[in-house]
Amino acid sequence: MANVSGIPVYKDIGASPAPAASQDHARVVVVGAGPVGLAMALDLGRRGHPVTVLTRLDFIAHCSKAICFSKRSLDILDRLGVGDRAVAKGVTWNLGKVFRGDGTDPVYQFDMLPVKGQKRPGFINIQQYYIEEYLLDGLMELPNVDIRWGHRVTAVNNNREGVDVSVETDGGDYDLHCEWLVACDGARSTVRDCLGLDFEGRIFEDNFLIADIRMKNNDFPSERWFWFDPPFNPGKSALMHRQPDDVWRLDFQLGWDIDREAATRPENVEPFIRAMLGEDVEFEREWYSVYTFQCRRMARFVHDRVIFAGDSAHLVSPFGARGCNGGFADIDNLGWKLDRVLQGLAGDALIETYNDEAIATADENILNSTRSTDFLTPKSAASLALRDAVLELARHHDFARPLVNSGRLSTAVSYDDSPLSTPDEDIWDGGVPPGAPVLDARLEDGWLLEQLGDDFALLSHGWRGTLPTSLHVVEIDGTAADRMGLQPGNACLVRPDQYVAARWKSPTSNKITAALERAGKGAP
Repeated sequence: MANVSGIPVYKDIGASPAPAASQDHARVVVVGAGPVGLAMALDLGRRGHPVTVLTRLDFIAHCSKAICFSKRSLDILDRLGVGDRAVAKGVTWNLGKVFRGDGTDPVYQFDMLPVKGQKRPGFINIQQYYIEEYLLDGLMELPNVDIRWGHRVTAVNNNREGVDVSVETDGGDYDLHCEWLVACDGARSTVRDCLGLDFEGRIFEDNFLIADIRMKNNDFPSERWFWFDPPFNPGKSALMHRQPDDVWRLDFQLGWDIDREAATRPENVEPFIRAMLGEDVEFEREWYSVYTFQCRRMARFVHDRVIFAGDSAHLVSPFGARGCNGGFADIDNLGWKLDRVLQGLAGDALIETYNDEAIATADENILNSTRSTDFLTPKSAASLALRDAVLELARHHDFARPLVNSGRLSTAVSYDDSPLSTPDEDIWDGGVPPGAPVLDARLEDGWLLEQLGDDFALLSHGWRGTLPTSLHVVEIDGTAADRMGLQPGNACLVRPDQYVAARWKSPTSNKITAALERAGKGAP
């Protein structure tokens, strides 16, 4: 079923009525009901805050969007209460293989979960609309969250005291005042346009065809397969991923100077599919589209009381699965900080650290995405010669294989210079430093990440000091302590987003108090 706008519909919901009064109020407004916006609303809603979500659509779309969700995103979905459903439905994979030409043996392969014994796999593949459905189901259980379907933002006025939003609906227009607005309304963000803001960065001159098809009776494994210069797309690249429901994502590089409309016609797509999979393959069309990607971001993500997250703040190429996963990293970073500000426990300085840390994440994603794209689509004879030499060497030499770049896949980004981190006072041999995420491990009664909760926590390996507050303490030993680098008597402070804020070989109440103050308020 397709909406009047031509967008396929996965779940029809229907438009929400306009408020009875032309002037309305909300504490927090989230604009956009994609996975990032819904996750943002769910995070704040689970913390007890009233949230109003505005979305121009009145349905969940059924089309080719994000499908690859990283371990870090699965950890975030776990914290939001929907991780089990996502993993149960998704296709789990850890292994990726890279091929060249007509070779059947990979020139390079990689494991996305090199440290085993963690609750979640390196990746799952699952259609974006399922993730949106699971997040929406979680929101439906919260009476403090109001989702307004078919409510279109037309103007935004922003200052240090709050945000005024003009909203258009089929049942009438109204004005909405809020304390904070989180813009999660995607690459063509209306909020960004209303504030006269734009992206900085590169647009890549190449086009790629997505063919999502449904096929049964195949024996392809649940792995990520990538080809350079395959016989079915000579001189270019191709990619294949498995999704749930017998759906497969096929991706073909097309080049720059093409007729984009013609490229998605079935008679032009199907020869690619049959050349890749065989002339006799039986399949059904799920969705065909062509995309040109960008590696760009806003100069700042925080503008007074408007905060940008996800594609509204930054764009990357799909190679590496850094788009939606980067958006989940944004809301994971922002949720607990906005929570503390709304509670009156911190000021705007804490929100400014979101700007710093989210930009650090975006810059690393853009750097990796740009390098992947330059390797995939060399624009000079010298770049092409270098790329081909790396691929040839990788067949026979271990040193060259890590240089093969078919998309450096999304992993959690560390905040090496975070103002929230207390620098180490001790010399450490390994472990997880301040500014890096906790490494999961099996405990006697579950998993380490499960025990952390949504607030600050102290990981203790037998420390018996006096706590400065009612700080949640998780006692660890064995594998968990080894992975964190903690010896008996050591401890580390963990932020609500599961990042290490400080660690000590000889912790004291005063040291913990100072680190907690620094991390919880956004200033040393």
